[in-house]
Amino acid sequence: MPKVPPSLPLVKLDPWLTPYAPQLTKRLERFQEETAAIKRSAGTLANYANWHRDMGLHYEKENNGWRYREWAPAAQALFLIGDFNGWDRQRHPLRRQENGNWEAFIPASECQIQHGQRYKVHVVGADGSARDRISPFAFRSVQDPESYDFSGQVWCPDKKFKWTDKNFKPTEVTEPLIYECHVGMAQEKHGVGTYREFAEQILPRIKETGYNCLQLMALAEHPYYGSFGYHVSNFFAPTSRFGTPEDLKYLVNEAHGMGIAVVMDLIHAHAVKNVAEGLADFDGSGGQFFHKGKRGHHPGWDSKLFNYGVPEVRQFLLSNVRYWLEEFHIDGFRFDGVTSILYHHHGEGVAFGHYDRYFDSWVDEDAILYLQLANELSHAVRKGSISIAEDMSGMPGLCRPIKEGGIGFDFRLAMGTPDYWIKTLKHKRDEDWNLDEIWHELTNRRPQEKTVAYAESHDQSLVGDKTLAFWLMDKDMYFHMRTTDQSPVIDRGVALHKMIRLITMALGGEAYLTFMGNEFGHPEWVDFPREGNNWSYQYARRQWSLVDNEQLRYRHMWQFEKEMLALAKENHLLEQGQAHKLHQDNFNNVLIFERAGLIFLFNFHVQNSVPDYLFPVQNAGSYEILLSSDSPETGGHDRVDTRIKYFTQPTTYGPRLSIYLPNRTALVLRRVD
Repeated sequence: MPKVPPSLPLVKLDPWLTPYAPQLTKRLERFQEETAAIKRSAGTLANYANWHRDMGLHYEKENNGWRYREWAPAAQALFLIGDFNGWDRQRHPLRRQENGNWEAFIPASECQIQHGQRYKVHVVGADGSARDRISPFAFRSVQDPESYDFSGQVWCPDKKFKWTDKNFKPTEVTEPLIYECHVGMAQEKHGVGTYREFAEQILPRIKETGYNCLQLMALAEHPYYGSFGYHVSNFFAPTSRFGTPEDLKYLVNEAHGMGIAVVMDLIHAHAVKNVAEGLADFDGSGGQFFHKGKRGHHPGWDSKLFNYGVPEVRQFLLSNVRYWLEEFHIDGFRFDGVTSILYHHHGEGVAFGHYDRYFDSWVDEDAILYLQLANELSHAVRKGSISIAEDMSGMPGLCRPIKEGGIGFDFRLAMGTPDYWIKTLKHKRDEDWNLDEIWHELTNRRPQEKTVAYAESHDQSLVGDKTLAFWLMDKDMYFHMRTTDQSPVIDRGVALHKMIRLITMALGGEAYLTFMGNEFGHPEWVDFPREGNNWSYQYARRQWSLVDNEQLRYRHMWQFEKEMLALAKENHLLEQGQAHKLHQDNFNNVLIFERAGLIFLFNFHVQNSVPDYLFPVQNAGSYEILLSSDSPETGGHDRVDTRIKYFTQPTTYGPRLSIYLPNRTALVLRRVD
């Protein structure tokens, strides 16, 4: 029998978990029992997560024909239909097998199934319904330009994609600097961008800026473009809007060639409710992949909720994890909606103010088992793969190893941080910024659980909200962004935008993220084509011409991002544990701290520029300035001499350093001797 340690390391790490040790132990025991059962039946978890190679439509060379399998336990009958048989709903029936599976074999001599042909499966459901459906295991789905109907597409090109990324190892990306991006809206044109356009035009920009990890949104097929890819219909099909599967492989291969890891925004929290395109009611039972009735519907997202307690559902989702890792060389996942996965209430209207909330009856223990298996699988299939949890509940152990009593993620998103910055900009005067609040917000995280810090993601860019740059500068961005313009609004906005990004990265976590365009203060929100905007692409694109124009201050903001990321990489900032506060001055609104041997100074005051500002340091010696947000190259006023050395002064209380600290300025110093 599997063994659980007598005292879980997770409980030792956090003694407040002691009353909940029995529940944590039970979770670990269930995981161990499940993996033991999987190994008895399949040998390894990876073999178990291989359903996509058995199910769906596959050519068998040894039998010179096509094998088609589906899982539809409650269905009355299934028939394979497509271009190859004139969409005849009776010609190719499937035979019922064991465990709810259905199967048909079509010899090549009987029917010529060819690359590029469209196909579906006609399902007579348990309720007597008769519908043409897309296979849950379709590797490609395409939309008819006239009828707008989606179909599966046979995908077996003669030439296989040749990977050249064997020397790239995701283990080398130990401090992820994550560039969250959407391929379709990554171009400046009014239209949908492609995988190849992204690889050729956007990847070089990302590399030059200094990011070492892509987080690709909207990869799995989704019927509505404006869903941002979050209402998935076909989990094994890369969206055809952006190109072919080979085009996506080209993008990943090119990224790896630049030393950039690729993380996929994985949507396993829910699925689109559409019957025509998705998984909903596939076998006519009202359940199958999802919970039946009210429990199977997410009220906030208007989508279907997976039933993680069904072994076949777990196997389907685990196979999906393996598929993306192996077929497209994806380096990991950002698991979307983890809070919704973890709890029956999905985190809606619930305050997580007590540890009881993490262990009461509202916790979905089946979902926790699935997440543990998914993390175990991902790390086993691709060594060094990255798993990131989008969770706002603060579930203890979410990012601790499973063997310690955790769930096995590598990182969690600091979801409160961008909300904090937006609320601060919306509701507080600059004079009222509270340094204690800032310090608490950016350092308050669970010990030894890694966090992705970010000041804004795509969430803060959507219609109905504004980016940080737009909150800071609003309509003035349209009129006063030239480098020759004199504008106090723009001066303030550029200065604070740089300071917010730097302090968030320096204090907030062990990884850092931005959404594409925000690194240079993209001026507008994101709004996909829809009826309400006359199907316009005006806001579903990125205006790279703004940052390319040396006469505009967007260039300054991008230059600071570039220098900031270089500083982080060269000094291994994000690997060095949390920061140590050296000094806080509420009168001058100055905050000074140390991390990774670097000293960070922030003067948030609206007007107080302090000459000979004296503050404590831990080590005597001489210091140099590595980064100044006031440099002219980054849009500052050049008030600090970055060429000279600064020497400590001995005092009764230890060494002190003196420097000119202008208002709305951040400096980073390093001891040189």
